[in-house]
Amino acid sequence: FAKATPSPRHPAGLYQRGPAIRALNLALTEKDLARAAYPAAGAAMHGYTPAPQKPLAGYLFAAAALMFLLDCIAALYLGGGWQRLKASGRAMAPVLAFFMFTALAALPLPVHAQESASEAARLKTAMQATLETRFAYVRTGDNRVDATSHAGLRGLNLALSSRTSVEPGEPAAINIEKDEIVFYPLLYWPVLASAKPPGPKTIAKLNAFLKNGGTIFFDTRDYNASFANLTGTPSPAGLALRAIVENLDIPPLEPVPPRHVLTRAFYLLQRFPGRYAGGKLWVEAGNSGKPANDGVSPVIIGSNDYAAAWAIDETGRPLNAVIPGARRQREFAWRTGINIAMYTLTGNYKADQVHVPALLERLGQ
Repeated sequence: FAKATPSPRHPAGLYQRGPAIRALNLALTEKDLARAAYPAAGAAMHGYTPAPQKPLAGYLFAAAALMFLLDCIAALYLGGGWQRLKASGRAMAPVLAFFMFTALAALPLPVHAQESASEAARLKTAMQATLETRFAYVRTGDNRVDATSHAGLRGLNLALSSRTSVEPGEPAAINIEKDEIVFYPLLYWPVLASAKPPGPKTIAKLNAFLKNGGTIFFDTRDYNASFANLTGTPSPAGLALRAIVENLDIPPLEPVPPRHVLTRAFYLLQRFPGRYAGGKLWVEAGNSGKPANDGVSPVIIGSNDYAAAWAIDETGRPLNAVIPGARRQREFAWRTGINIAMYTLTGNYKADQVHVPALLERLGQ
C-alpha cells in the first residue's frame, strides 16, 4: 500500500486501507514537477480593455470617390472623350489634380490621443449624468468644504432613496469654469468669502442653465459665523455672493412665503433649518412676473450650512453637530433638503388647487 505506483492495475486516485488514506498521483516524485514558464514562449499578454475603434468612414468615402472617378474615366473612354483629353496634355492635369484632392480629403484626419481621451471622458460623464439623476456641487478649492459638500449630497441622496421614489446617483463635483452643468437639475454652491466672480463665458453658461430649468442653491454657510446677522452688515461670504450673482439673469427674490410650493413639496414645512436654524431661505418672488420653468425658482439662497447638516460618513452617521443642537433640528434639515430636491425635480404641481382641501385638513384649518 505504501509502495504502490500508478499503473493500469492501480490508477491514480485516493486509496484507503482501514484508517489510512493515500493519494496516488501520476507524478512519481516532486522532482517530476516543473514550473511552467509564464507567459509561454511566443505568447503575448493582452488586457481586457476593448480594442480601440478605427473609423472607416474616410476610407469608404475614398473608395466611393475612386469608383466614381473610374466610372467617369470609363464613360470618357467609351464615348471617345478620352482620346481628346489625351491629345491635350493640359486637359489631363485638372483631372489628375481633382482625383488626388478627392482621395486625400476623404481620408480620416489623425486625432491626437490626448484629445481622444478627453472626449471619451466627457462622453462618459455625460452618459452617467444622463442615465441617472445626479445632483452636483461646485468645487471651491477648499478641501474641507468640498468634502462636506460631497458628503452632504451623498447623505441627501440616502434620505431621498429611503423616503421617496427618487434614487439619485453619486454626487458630481463641478469645476464651474470648465465643466458642463446642463445635466444636473440642482447645483449646490457653497460660497466662500474668498470666492471670485465668474468670467463672462461662465456667466453665459450659468444664465443658460437657469433659463432652461436648472436651479442653483447658493449657501453662504455663515448664519452664526459673525455678528453680521445682528448688525445687518453683509458678511464676507454675503459680499462674495453679491459679486457672483451680479451679472446673473435672476428674478427678484423674497423669503419663502407661508404658501409657497417649497413648504409642501413633500413635507409640510414652515421653517428650513440646516446646521444652523435661524437663517432665511430665499426664492423667486411671487410678483416677479410670469413664472418660468414650471414655477421653479432658478435660484435658492440660504445661509444655514445645509450640506454640513446632511453630511454622513460611510456608516451613515452624521459628521457635524447641528446648532443649537437637537435631533429634531437635524430631522427638519433632512426634510428641507428633500423638499428642495422634490421641488427642483417635480416643479409646481403641488400648487394645484386640487390639493388645497387635503392640505388644509392636514394643517387642521
